Amino acid sequence: MKRRAFITLSISAAALLLTGCGTNSNSGNGDSGTTDTSGESGNNTAGSPLPVPELLRGTVRSGVRHFDLSIQEATHSFFPQKTTATYAINSTYLGPTLLLTDGEEVSINYTNRLPEATTMHGHGMHLPANMDGGPHQIITPGQTWSARYRVKQKACTNWYHPHLMGKTAEHVYKGLAGLIIVEESESSTLDLPDRYGIDDIPLVLQDRRFDANAQIDYSPTRMEIMRGYIGDTFITNGAIEPFVELEAKEIRFRILNGSNASVYELGFSDNRTFAQIATDNALLEAPVDLARVRLSPGERAEIVVDLTQAKGKTLQLRDFRKNKTFLELRVTKDAAVQTALPQNLTTLEKFDPATAQTTRRFTLSGRMGTLMINGVTMDMNVINERVPLDQVEIWEVENSMGIEHNFHIHATHFMIVERNGSSANIADNEKGYKDTIYLAPRDKVKLIVKMVDYKDPSSPYMYHCHFLEHEDAGMMGQFVTV
Repeated sequence: MKRRAFITLSISAAALLLTGCGTNSNSGNGDSGTTDTSGESGNNTAGSPLPVPELLRGTVRSGVRHFDLSIQEATHSFFPQKTTATYAINSTYLGPTLLLTDGEEVSINYTNRLPEATTMHGHGMHLPANMDGGPHQIITPGQTWSARYRVKQKACTNWYHPHLMGKTAEHVYKGLAGLIIVEESESSTLDLPDRYGIDDIPLVLQDRRFDANAQIDYSPTRMEIMRGYIGDTFITNGAIEPFVELEAKEIRFRILNGSNASVYELGFSDNRTFAQIATDNALLEAPVDLARVRLSPGERAEIVVDLTQAKGKTLQLRDFRKNKTFLELRVTKDAAVQTALPQNLTTLEKFDPATAQTTRRFTLSGRMGTLMINGVTMDMNVINERVPLDQVEIWEVENSMGIEHNFHIHATHFMIVERNGSSANIADNEKGYKDTIYLAPRDKVKLIVKMVDYKDPSSPYMYHCHFLEHEDAGMMGQFVTV
């Protein structure tokens, strides 16, 4: 019935897209003018309209679709009459959403206009190791580095962010992150909301601390490095607890937990159910009805909430761990078009654990302020694992600590075989393609993994905890494909 378009926009949505996240000029807490946001009542949840990141389609040059991105210093208005120094990409906070298509060759060109080196990693993208944008692909000030590859994956919502050794957490905290939407022919035929910024809405959820001068405060103590640096101010797409005006219909949210170390338990203030339709790297085979969805740092979820009968109502998207609001939803408009959520979304290729040729074990641990995987900290000069191409493997990951972690593998997806010793412990909304998995204290998971397409015995990929302070403190390793 449908062709994925991302082009039918209302006048108001088009205006927001043109400005993107960067030019939000009044993202603060109403008329209070204060940066004391430690309490729930500290911010006006109706403070400003939700900024929608600009959607970039790129420019085709010599058969390659190019995306030209500037990594830069900026100032951003989180609070009325105050400006905050930030890092950003083509904007004043965060970066544009990149629209990629399966099968197309792309070149994402990052020019570093910062006064320091950085990198830019395509989180969730299936690409060659030397195009991964990890710690080895350093972009020095004034340099342009290009991630060039052919898109080879199912429809999904990914993201890009810095990955400089020891500086990832700080650079992301200052504002360097953006979304990547991958589209392909199968998903384009589904009757899903697809009007970007209208009924298909990206949400980058973060928490931040600000000092008395409204400046971003990234100053973790040794304990906060171990526990993760948690902010007291909730930010959505670069705005503090904004609102969005919606049509009375099915609305799709593409949600990224873009925080450094917070785990969110997301749901709506009226406890209405919604359907999760996608995990990190693909659509689920069928929608999963939920009242809450848990996302740890780096994880994504696409959800569809039915607001057809909610005209005139207001509700909030909240984190029920902290009981704080990320976004106010105002259902003020009649639907321009209606959609009907399909009950069959895709078919996922699955590997039989009995065919696994190798089992690898990874233990997340810490001692005396040091964070480790398998008893060692990250060393740029050490290859920890050599993974044969096209080999089905089991990766067992154990959190041996009394604090939360997660585990991310670069350039591939995996599926969960067991959680804490049983397949019965795998939630229905985890039965899809993942690249990041949450691990509660003492949790143990078994993953099935297969590296394909790209063999490179000299350029490594990463695996690591995606709590960014943990990653920077050494909870990361390297593997090559052979």
